[in-house]
Amino acid sequence: MDLASMMKTMLSPDSIAKMSEKTGTSTDAVKSVLLSAMPAMLSGVQGQASNKDTVAGFAGALDSHAKDDTSDISAFLSNVDIKDGEKIVGHLLGGEKAATTKAAATKAGLSNAATGKILGAAAPLLMSLLGQQFTQAAQAQPQVQNVQPLGGGQQAAPSGAGLLASLLGGAQQPSAPQQSAPQASGLGGLLGSLLGGGQQPQQQAQQSAAANPLGSMVGSMFGNVDVASLLSGFLGGK
Repeated sequence: MDLASMMKTMLSPDSIAKMSEKTGTSTDAVKSVLLSAMPAMLSGVQGQASNKDTVAGFAGALDSHAKDDTSDISAFLSNVDIKDGEKIVGHLLGGEKAATTKAAATKAGLSNAATGKILGAAAPLLMSLLGQQFTQAAQAQPQVQNVQPLGGGQQAAPSGAGLLASLLGGAQQPSAPQQSAPQASGLGGLLGSLLGGGQQPQQQAQQSAAANPLGSMVGSMFGNVDVASLLSGFLGGK
């Protein structure tokens, strides 16, 4: 996974122009707001993925947004739901949302409301691109590609609950057939099950002690990247 490549897509001239059109602000204002607030939003991504209390819900959100069609970024942003995006911003920034928005607004010379719209337009695209990258990265893991089915031999990379389960050391084999409601697919249902849904206490304790696959992938993606410098390179910040 490459944060620089993802930011290049998200902050392309076409993306900035479409966010400007969508929010009724100038392209310079959009750049200023994103340059100011995006580091905090990316930090929020890391926080959501690394916190055991939020990782399952965050994985579910990534799973949902990963299904979005971002092949045409301009079309995506034309149809983006800004109100929904503002909720995403709230989740990522938490108690820092008001202060982050105000600081970005002051720097850009905008109202808090206009600044919130820009962030609300950018947030769904951020989640969609992140979700797609994390899903692809999980599917590319050797542990996933080489999962052995119960009958022996090799099978294709699993989806749904088998995906991150395999990253934790191989898919679990139930001791007896289970009849339950259909399991959610993708990162969301998978981490929901791994972090407590429908499991025995002993299994929960074992898995809570295991490494957090999504958190590890986020850490790998962000690494030691200087986010401010990276954004300045794309947005022309000083």
